Amino acid sequence: MEAPLKGIRVIDLSRHLAGPYCSMLLADMGAEVIKVEQPGKGDETRTYGPPFIEGESVYFLSVNRNKKSITVNFQKDEGKDIIHRLIKKSDVSIENFRPGTLDKHGLGYNNAARINPKIIYASISGFGQTGPEKRRPGYDLSIQGMGGIMSLTGDPSGPPNKVGTSIADILAGIYTCQGILLALIARSKTGKGQLVDISLLDCQVSLLTYQAGIYFATGSVPRRIGNQHPTICPYETFKASDGYINIAVGNNKLWHKFCDLLGLDETENDPKFSSNPKRVENRDELFTIIEKIISAKKSTEWLKLFDEEEIPAGPILTVDKTVNHPQVQAREMVVDITHPKAGQIKLTGIPVKLSDTPGSIENPPPLLGQHTDEILLDVLGYSKDEITELRKSEVI
Repeated sequence: MEAPLKGIRVIDLSRHLAGPYCSMLLADMGAEVIKVEQPGKGDETRTYGPPFIEGESVYFLSVNRNKKSITVNFQKDEGKDIIHRLIKKSDVSIENFRPGTLDKHGLGYNNAARINPKIIYASISGFGQTGPEKRRPGYDLSIQGMGGIMSLTGDPSGPPNKVGTSIADILAGIYTCQGILLALIARSKTGKGQLVDISLLDCQVSLLTYQAGIYFATGSVPRRIGNQHPTICPYETFKASDGYINIAVGNNKLWHKFCDLLGLDETENDPKFSSNPKRVENRDELFTIIEKIISAKKSTEWLKLFDEEEIPAGPILTVDKTVNHPQVQAREMVVDITHPKAGQIKLTGIPVKLSDTPGSIENPPPLLGQHTDEILLDVLGYSKDEITELRKSEVI
């Protein structure tokens, strides 16, 4: 069976992380993604590092597989014409410039829709295409702060912390992919394309879920409580004799199994701890009781016991241990591929497993402008002489 997005062409004008992450998700599922880059420079993430492998940025390699790269200077009229011709022959366009920037070059949504009424045009920005702050620049770090996530992350006695990966960018990429797929479904019914407007701030607000719900219901502002859960207890990190483990006692059935395993006979039915709301209310006292017992054994001993009793618990793994974990390997979440400069490289795999039409990682991240001639010749119909002139004029 063909990949589900086979036959869908995407022109990707985005850079950095959110847009390229989205286009990678589409490419993994069979879409032809044409990554448009600035001649001589390319996507800024090609310079992000160290580390580099044979001059290739590991950051860039991590989110640009399965794509083709074409270099175009769309500030020149001839370059703008190339983009217009690509829009006419594409199903999807992705960009993450500040709102209004591409309009100045005739490459905004309204002009793209005139060129190709069926185009799905996805715009990713810090604050969206509307609202009083739509023109503000928005990077992952600043959005994590404004979106409430940092106020909830970290030790309560310390400073607010960002999440350890670029969650604002990555989530925006995922939502953009979802929006594009929804718009493609709508187009199959109406025959018309549309604008997909994605704001990094909107995406972060959507993560607040029950934390926002707590505020809406009580008026109380949720605060950092480390690794504790605001509405479930015990559901947090405990220190064994040789390191930390996570234990998630998510209901009363698990609570009784947990108490039996730890020998908490008196604690189990103590009115202060007999229900989840009571345990949350008295979490500090309960934590002290549990921590003393957990600290008496090694983490591996506890995890074995919890697994035997089917009590959700797990180790806190470093990245090296995570990517080499047997379950991660079995799910093909680490893949090897050969890059023309970097040689054999490893990439994270495809998380969405489709039984009949799975995605695949067929091609390594492209070299800058690697497919320029191919796309101009085969997709847009330029002649070799025209391509030579475009190169002389520094259009490509």
